[in-house]
Amino acid sequence: MTLDERPTLLAIQHVPWEGPHRILDACGDLHVKTCKPLAGQPLPAHDEVAGTVVMGGPMNVDEVDRFPALAAEREWLAEAVARELPVLGICLGAQLLARALGAEVRSGEREIGFAPVEVADADDPLLGGLAPRTEVLHWHGDCFDLPAGAEHLASSERTACQAFRARNAWGVLFHPEADFALVEAWMEAPTMVAEACAALGDEGTHALPGRAAELEATLVARTAPGFAAFAEIVAGG
Repeated sequence: MTLDERPTLLAIQHVPWEGPHRILDACGDLHVKTCKPLAGQPLPAHDEVAGTVVMGGPMNVDEVDRFPALAAEREWLAEAVARELPVLGICLGAQLLARALGAEVRSGEREIGFAPVEVADADDPLLGGLAPRTEVLHWHGDCFDLPAGAEHLASSERTACQAFRARNAWGVLFHPEADFALVEAWMEAPTMVAEACAALGDEGTHALPGRAAELEATLVARTAPGFAAFAEIVAGG
């Protein structure tokens, strides 16, 4: 297979500091195409891609007056699920996926920093490596209900639905892609620093990179197989 023949993974990015990061480490057999809908880049036709990863951002899924492209993105995701196109939504991406599937997305208890998630399905190809419990990075204020017909995959002390699977689509509210480099990069984004300080105070914010470094080896070991499994699903589609 030549580079031009590789299946295309669409990476949907909403803000500069939230890209696929470590997810791409598993995607060497895929051609990754980045799309920034909020910057005016149109989403491709579904038959032009083999799967998509949808990343985070500080906006709410229903801020369509401020970000009109979110409405089109929700419709695109609904059609992707109907086609059983592999989808991995992270944080805002998970919220958009849930909303596209008819679930309510609303303000919840703010959850920022490292804290455990409970993973219900040890056999899930993407999240099973985190079962039964792993400390992960959270960074959200909105939460969602479980979409109708979806399988509940994870929860935390503050948020009942942290992850779900619907057909060939996964929505993950926490950040399995996190490592020290990601947290360090986020601490250079004023928006992220302001959110962290509001939730954790100055001392808690300054402690985030150190905690990321402490957990990195475990998180990489437990999440890398899931990213590889998703890439394989995309490649096989």
